Amino acid sequence: MAAVCQPRRALVEIPAPQPKIAARMRRSYLEILSARLAPSPLTRGRNTATNKRVQSLDLSIGGVWRGRLEEQCEKMDDHPTPLSKQQIVQLIRSLILVEQSQEPRIVASDLKYLQEDLQLKKANVYRSIPYSRFGSNRDAHCYRKAYPHLVAFKVSCQEWGQVLLENKEWEAALEHSLMAWRYAGDLPQWDTANHNALREQCYGILAAHSLAALQHYRPDPSRGLELLKRLKMAQLHSQSIVPCIQALERIMGCADDSPMDTK
Repeated sequence: MAAVCQPRRALVEIPAPQPKIAARMRRSYLEILSARLAPSPLTRGRNTATNKRVQSLDLSIGGVWRGRLEEQCEKMDDHPTPLSKQQIVQLIRSLILVEQSQEPRIVASDLKYLQEDLQLKKANVYRSIPYSRFGSNRDAHCYRKAYPHLVAFKVSCQEWGQVLLENKEWEAALEHSLMAWRYAGDLPQWDTANHNALREQCYGILAAHSLAALQHYRPDPSRGLELLKRLKMAQLHSQSIVPCIQALERIMGCADDSPMDTK
């Protein structure tokens, strides 16, 4: 007589598959940058005005910009393909506009906070470069990792310098250009010559800002000699500063001739 097969009862019920944890999902560049530059809580013993200025440089999204940036994030989530260079530039430019919307006159007038902004963006470039590699960390792979932060550095130099020129702060615009010139010289030197084009573009932007400021700024002789020395030191990094040196020399020549004419 054949044995009767009885169905086996499951001892453990298999649970339904759980959704992915949000912490393990791949974050977009906007989320990472916003998390790094989020406004820190106010500490005791600091002036409220100082904290207000520091927060103005943070990428705190609010008001009209919130809907626009959230819309860009949704588009990035819907399309997991990597962003093109033009899309990256537009995204970073919108982030810089958010920074400028937070009282640009107060922030731009104090070069200390603009220096901190440049220092942060330069640090982000080096943080994005993978150093745990057997090959060179200046190759095309590492350049692609650092490219969004290099664009952020370039847009920051361009936009904040333009704010200073629009506010007619000629001396501050010159100081910002020379300061950003030094930080641009500290950017990585890539193995491929074409990858260094962003730094040359930064030099061209900063030289144009300096030349525009020199058209209105007339320093005294001691200040002019100091600026001329700093401009000639900047020439060691790039020849884009040569028109600024020539313009300052003409200004100083006119300043030296003016007392003789009065006599």
